[in-house]
Amino acid sequence: MFSKKSLKYQKIPLPDNVSISDEEMLSSITQFKEYMLKRHTIRDFSDREVSYDIIKHVIQVAGSAPSGANHQPWHFVAVSNADIKSRIREAAEIEEEKFYSGGGGDEWIKALEPIGTNAKKPHLETAPWLIIIFAERYGVFEDGTKYKNYYVPESVGIATGFLITALHKAGLSVLTHTPNPMNFLTGLCNRPQSNKPVMILTVGHPSSNATVPKVAKIKKSIDQILTVMK
Repeated sequence: MFSKKSLKYQKIPLPDNVSISDEEMLSSITQFKEYMLKRHTIRDFSDREVSYDIIKHVIQVAGSAPSGANHQPWHFVAVSNADIKSRIREAAEIEEEKFYSGGGGDEWIKALEPIGTNAKKPHLETAPWLIIIFAERYGVFEDGTKYKNYYVPESVGIATGFLITALHKAGLSVLTHTPNPMNFLTGLCNRPQSNKPVMILTVGHPSSNATVPKVAKIKKSIDQILTVMK
C-alpha cells in the first residue's frame, strides 16, 4: 500500500508458491480453459437472489489484482437496493436513447446490429446485483492532500478481468455495460470526484428463456490472437 510517510523496501519469502508438475500444469489449464469457454454474456436475467457473501468474496478476488505501484486504484459499489437500481436504469436509458438516436455514430451502431442491443435496459432492475466499477484517478490522504495513482486504466482493467472470472467461477452470469457518458453514477453511488465510473456489471442468474447472439460464439482463432517468437 501507499502511505504519506516514508516506506522502505522490505522483502519476504514468497508466501504462496504453487508448484505442480508439467503434466499437472497442462491438465489444470486445459480444464480451466474449458470452464471459461462456458462463460457467456447474457441480457436476460432472473430475479433469483444471490447472497451478499458471494459478492463479497468475488470483490476480494478482484481486489487481489496487481496494480501500478500497488496503489490499487479501484472501488466497487455493489447495489441490490431496488430503488437505486431503478434510478440507475432510468439515468442509463436516457444516455442510451441519445446513443441509439444517432449520438453513437453510424459505424458504431452498425457494429452493434449483430449483438441485438437497444436503448432499453430492463436487466438493470431485474438482476439481483449491479456492481459499479470506479477508477480512482488520484488518492487523498487523511489531511486532504492528493497523491498520484499510476497505470489506473490498466490496473482497473486487470481487476475487472479478475472480477468477471470470479463471478463465472461462482456460477453467475455477467453483462458488462458502459453507458456513455456515465458520470451520473458518481452521484448515485455517493463516490468522490476522484472516482471515475468505468463500467456497470449486471450480475445474477440467467432467466429460463435467456439467449445469446449467434455471432457471440464466433471467436478469433489462436493463430489470429497469438504471435510466437522463439
